Amino acid sequence: MVDKIEDSYPDGTCAADYADSLPKVRRLIREEKITGETSGMCSEYAQANLVVLPKELAFDFLLFATKNPKACPILEVTNAGDRYLSEIADHADIAKDIPQYCIYENGELTGRYTDVSSFWREDLVSFLIGCSFSFEGELLKADIPVRQIEEHCNVPMYRTNIACKSAGVFHGNMVVSMRPIPYALVPKAVQVTGSMPKVHGAPVHIGDPKVIGIHDLAKPDFGDAVTIREGEVPVFWPCGVTPQAVVMASKPSFCITHAPGHMLVKIFFMSISLLCISEK
Repeated sequence: MVDKIEDSYPDGTCAADYADSLPKVRRLIREEKITGETSGMCSEYAQANLVVLPKELAFDFLLFATKNPKACPILEVTNAGDRYLSEIADHADIAKDIPQYCIYENGELTGRYTDVSSFWREDLVSFLIGCSFSFEGELLKADIPVRQIEEHCNVPMYRTNIACKSAGVFHGNMVVSMRPIPYALVPKAVQVTGSMPKVHGAPVHIGDPKVIGIHDLAKPDFGDAVTIREGEVPVFWPCGVTPQAVVMASKPSFCITHAPGHMLVKIFFMSISLLCISEK
């Protein structure tokens, strides 16, 4: 059993207190003063999931992501050995600029870290994948509640029975995030998020969780349970933790990921408005 790293923020603050503080967040994460989940941070900028694999597996994973664009919308792929992003962020350090990382060896979680510099190798290729935290600011602007921000916790994430399309060595089922939405606001939530396919886009399921293989919303596989109030329906979006479930199923020799809910937030060259591109 791998010990968790405690989520922490300076001076009793929470993630939502940094909604408009991109430079400050950038510095505090790199200094390991923010180690907590990032929902609600830097609401005008996108966030990203991370998958880092040996070069010998990079093509298989790129093909997997291409076949599963809702769960794995690729924002950037680095050259082997590169620790710094060049397209979606200016000098973001992949090994230091995420609040928490997970290390997997042969599909097993072997450690959680706030800095993975010591694990870096010249054969590692990084994939940055769009994150649904990126559209939460747009939901709030549309007066649609985001429960985990209200409750100062991580978004609940669940394994499903929705099979991803296999590619090379990679196979497994989709992971989804869940946000309770008032019934009357569900169409608006679908419209807002559906316009942002680079950060997972529209929901993959609305309503009864058992249909997609989820039996207890109070026991998420990743993240925290949230309150579902009367008059609300659970809405499920594809999630960038899907690659971690796929890594556990496919068992590559080595992989670095973000810890679920702990994203790369110091990005992007693109603002939220540039992510609002309709799918063709």
